[in-house]
Amino acid sequence: METSSRSTGQSLPPPRGSRKPRWALVAGGAALLLALVVLVGRLSLIPGLGGLFGEDTRDRSGPALLKSIQDMHRYEGAVGNFQVVVDLEKDAAFLPDAIRGTRTLYVGAGSVGGYVELGALGEQSVKVNADRTQATVRLPHATLGPAALDPNRSYAVSKQRGLLDRLGDFFSDNPAGEQAVQRLAVQHITEAARDSGLAARAEQNTTAMLEGLLRSLGFQKVTVSYA
Repeated sequence: METSSRSTGQSLPPPRGSRKPRWALVAGGAALLLALVVLVGRLSLIPGLGGLFGEDTRDRSGPALLKSIQDMHRYEGAVGNFQVVVDLEKDAAFLPDAIRGTRTLYVGAGSVGGYVELGALGEQSVKVNADRTQATVRLPHATLGPAALDPNRSYAVSKQRGLLDRLGDFFSDNPAGEQAVQRLAVQHITEAARDSGLAARAEQNTTAMLEGLLRSLGFQKVTVSYA
């Protein structure tokens, strides 16, 4: 027996299993957008197309304002240059590092100056004999100044962050800040300067400077001591 079917002019709805859920469409659109961003970034590496997607940097900073001037009555006799590798790791108590935790490897380069304070010298600090051939100078011990990091020689080698830390950086005004490793670098450089003999070198150079200055003024014997 033959059967025939007549077309009613209406299309049948697609099977229920062939429809894509809404979340799949959103995920596909997000993946397409991400691929487009990566493609645009790669195009900047092709000669001739870098100008289309390149960045234009403008400095809109205001003029620097002078806040104060401080007179320095000191002689800086020596400067030490230091470098330290800071390895700072922060872990969560009950979470793996892939979820919560950071580790930063940072190279900090900075300098520390050693100086002798000359502003507080009084009449008893300098003694000269009657015929002005001998001079005795008594100075305070040399002091180390604060460590100053050099931004041109300091840099982060690597940064490892967990998923939650990366999400926090996404909503932070200062993502992946380096203040903690910079403070540690300053601390280690300061400690190294104390143990390096920098203060003693500053006193030696200050003594040589004063001896040369006073001998040029006619003094035959110059004695410099530190209290």
